[in-house]
Amino acid sequence: MPFLPDLEGWAVFARVADSGSFAGAAEELGLSRATISKIIARLEGRIGAPLFNRTSRRLSLTEVGRASLERALSMLEQAQGLEENARSSSAAPRGLVRISAPVSFGLMHLKPLIPQLLAEHPGIDIDLRLDDAVVDLVAGGYDMAIRIAQMPDSGLRVRRIAQMQMKIVAAPSLLERGTPEHPRDLDMALCLGYGHGTMAGRWRLRHESTGEEASLLPEGRLRTNNGDVLLEAARSGQGFALAPDFLIWNDLMSGALVPVLTDWSLPLLDLNIVLPPSLLRPARIAAVASFLTGQLSKCCWIVRDKAA
Repeated sequence: MPFLPDLEGWAVFARVADSGSFAGAAEELGLSRATISKIIARLEGRIGAPLFNRTSRRLSLTEVGRASLERALSMLEQAQGLEENARSSSAAPRGLVRISAPVSFGLMHLKPLIPQLLAEHPGIDIDLRLDDAVVDLVAGGYDMAIRIAQMPDSGLRVRRIAQMQMKIVAAPSLLERGTPEHPRDLDMALCLGYGHGTMAGRWRLRHESTGEEASLLPEGRLRTNNGDVLLEAARSGQGFALAPDFLIWNDLMSGALVPVLTDWSLPLLDLNIVLPPSLLRPARIAAVASFLTGQLSKCCWIVRDKAA
């Protein structure tokens, strides 16, 4: 029968390397320095190579140690996640979940859900940070993020909740001057610019029937990275705006804004929950992701036949 790997040894190795000293790892793990030294010596004897260069003043990784550290840290992280999942599987989810989301989306669509989420999961605490910048989930210590974009390939795990349409809209007062029938009829000086993410830069349209394509570059007097600011200007008749349905739905229902060029379509946007790359999900994170997916997939502005 093959020997089992020295999982304890690799876990202790990762802690020593992370803390930078045997003494630091011993304090962190609640073990004696002598015990830490014996575990590392046992592991080094097993693999037949030293993992650390030791001097009286300094501890550094050998070439073998450097080559092994990333996988040892990954193994330790997955083992910790496995234990947390096992502990939480027999109890209600507990603990803090840190979430990043865009400002306008968070205020309009997450804010109403947070009280229900807290009520349904009394053991879960939420730290919701609203920011239109794309944060680094791992470096920032986030458990998940809401992102509205076609996601590029990356190490992150992406769960698409749904898709949504984008529209070019204007106030009725602006359309009193004339309603554009073709993208070339749009005065670029009256097209307001959104300067963030997928919706930044050019407007790319495609005719539903003919397949004709058009590309427009807004040159209006306003450019902003906040949808609320953009739409306030559009409602006042200052120009045409390109916006996703989640942002303009109420304005369309009330008539404050009117869609134009309705025979032309724009690329769909994905509504995603994005998670760090680890395959293991503590119960608290799985519960919050499931809740948000279930609630947001019911929204009236999603494209039903395109939703994931």
